[in-house]
Amino acid sequence: MATPGAVVSVLVLVLAISSALLSGSTLAQSSLTTDYYKKTCPKVFEAVKSVVSRAIAKERRMGASLLRLHFHDCFVLGCDGSILLDDTASFTGEKTAGPNNNSVRGFDVVDAIKSKVESLCPGVVSCADILAIAARHSVVILGGPKWDVKVGRRDSRTASLSAANSGAIPPPTSTLNNLINRFSAKGLSTKDMVVLSGAHTIGQARCTTFRGRVHNESNIDASFARTAQRGCPLTGGDNNLAPLDDRTPTSFDIAYYQNLVEKKGLLHSDQILFNGAGAPAQTDSLIRTYSKNPKAFSDDFRAAMIRMGDISPLTGSLGEVRKNCRRPN
Repeated sequence: MATPGAVVSVLVLVLAISSALLSGSTLAQSSLTTDYYKKTCPKVFEAVKSVVSRAIAKERRMGASLLRLHFHDCFVLGCDGSILLDDTASFTGEKTAGPNNNSVRGFDVVDAIKSKVESLCPGVVSCADILAIAARHSVVILGGPKWDVKVGRRDSRTASLSAANSGAIPPPTSTLNNLINRFSAKGLSTKDMVVLSGAHTIGQARCTTFRGRVHNESNIDASFARTAQRGCPLTGGDNNLAPLDDRTPTSFDIAYYQNLVEKKGLLHSDQILFNGAGAPAQTDSLIRTYSKNPKAFSDDFRAAMIRMGDISPLTGSLGEVRKNCRRPN
């Protein structure tokens, strides 16, 4: 018969194993907190804001680019900073993947943020957290809502070109079902998908991403199509840029949704959210609501960004805190 001491030892061992198993899943997300750097780097948010503010003052488009970096990072293997890694001898990074090549930008700004933060708190703040904080500041600077950013992520030591090319990041030609499924695979609802798409109220797109829509689709305002066609002919001009929201392209507002109601969505994957016939009713209804109610959009965008930032973070002893966001330590 086991002694009382032996029984206690077994119970302790079982609890320890259970805790270890949980630490890689459920507890990983719960360990993200808004005050993670309160003692170790209390001025991190101010430091990130100062660099982001200067970058946006120099080029308003940069706010959209920094927000896009956070999105593209989180949708490939989670919010782990892997999108920032340059290619090495042992792996090919994500920067040249189809959804990222000639699309994501702002890496120099991230380098500047990291340099400033490292001067304050060496080896403390992860690049993944820098992306999350920079995305929030970018939205606020351009007139959008503010939310409490949860931090405590660690950085991946590697990146995956194949994962970035796997379709996890929805292409601009996506069907509505594809969009819903891709977001659902990340634990995000159809509502989250519609409200996060509202980030396209800022930023620009290359001609290659919208040529098919403006020349061939019928669910588009004729005058809007003609204007877009002038900057994006059937041949040539692949890298010509057009604003995703031609009303207020550098202001974070509800104009994106107003454009969709008027069939002026630049990308197919934008306009597919609204067809006016109510199919599916949820997306049409949400578009109509956000096109008239800035507060509803702001409130829902805050909540959706927090949920997106919770996608599979590395925490605890997983990953590392990179000294340089472009390469592993």
